[in-house]
Amino acid sequence: MGNINEGYGRDLDLNLLRVFVVVAEEGSLTRAASRLYVTQPAVSASMRRLATFVGAELITRQGRGVALTTRGAELLAAARAHLQPLIAAATAAPRFDPRLSTATIRFGLADGLESVILPKLVAQLRAEAPRMQFIVLPVQFRTVEESLLSSKIDFAVTVADELPKSILRQPLTAHQSGPRAFVCLYDARFTRLPRPLTERAYFAHEHVVVSYAGDTRGIVEDALGKARTVRVAVHSFGHVADLVEGSSLVATVPSLLAGHLIRARSHLHAVPVPFSLEGARLELLWSRAADDDPAGRFVRGVVANVVGSLEGKSVKPLTRSGAVRRTR
Repeated sequence: MGNINEGYGRDLDLNLLRVFVVVAEEGSLTRAASRLYVTQPAVSASMRRLATFVGAELITRQGRGVALTTRGAELLAAARAHLQPLIAAATAAPRFDPRLSTATIRFGLADGLESVILPKLVAQLRAEAPRMQFIVLPVQFRTVEESLLSSKIDFAVTVADELPKSILRQPLTAHQSGPRAFVCLYDARFTRLPRPLTERAYFAHEHVVVSYAGDTRGIVEDALGKARTVRVAVHSFGHVADLVEGSSLVATVPSLLAGHLIRARSHLHAVPVPFSLEGARLELLWSRAADDDPAGRFVRGVVANVVGSLEGKSVKPLTRSGAVRRTR
C-alpha cells in the first residue's frame, strides 16, 4: 500500500471521489449536478480532474447519459467500500459509556474545596465510572486561565474574574453577599463570641488570615480597609481549621467551607460576621476546545450535581447545634 502522502502530493481532492460516485449512480452529469447542488460544468470539470489523477478515462458518453469504463467500474467499487465508512464515522453520534471509559481527567479545585467536594465526588464517580482515573490539582483565580488554555487541566472549580471567550463557565453556586457569605470560625472551648457578633468583638480577637499574596491582608482588609490583629497568615483555607481548633484564634471563612468544618470537628462553631462581605460565585470553568469531550462533559455534570447538593447543606451560618443565628 502506498504512502498516503503520495496522494496528497499529486493533488487528489477526495471530494472528487464523492462526485464520481454520484455521477456513476445517476448515469448523468446533469442529474448528478442537481443532486450535488452544483452546476453541470462543475461536475464535468471534477470528472476531468479525477481522470487526470487516475491516468485513465472513467466515464464515456452513452446516449443522453454516461456509462462507466472498465477502470471506472473498478474505481467505483473501491470508492464505495471506503467512502461509506468515512461518511458513517463523520455523521455517527459519539458513543461514550462511563462504565467502560478508561479516560484520565485532570481538574483543578480552588483552595479549601478538596475536603468539601472530593469525598462525595469520588464516591459518585467510582460508582458511575469505575475505570476512569482522576488527577486533582490546586488552582486559584490568578492561575486558572493559564492552566485551562495550556491544557494542564480539563476543567476547574473555582472563582474567577474576567476570562477570555475561549473559556466557558457555568455557575455552581449563587452569588453571595452580606453577612451570610462568610462566617467567623472559632473553638468554643477557648473563645467566646457574643451573639450577634459585633465589630468591636470581632476586631478584638487574634485572627488566622488566608493570604494568597504572602502578606497579612485578607478579604476583610480589602473590603473594609480595617486591619485585624493577625497572629498567623497562611496560603490556604485547608490549614485554617487545624489552627483554630485548640486555640483562641478566629478565622473568617466562606459559609460553604465552614459548614463542612463544623460537621467534621465537634469543637468548632461559626457565627455570621458583623458586616457585609462580597462572596464570589463558585463556577465550573473549561476551555471551548474541550467542550465536546464526552468524558469531560460527563465528569463536569457529576461535579455540578455534587456541588449543587452540597450548597443546600452549607452553613446558613451554623452553630454546633445547627441553629441559625441572625445578625442585626
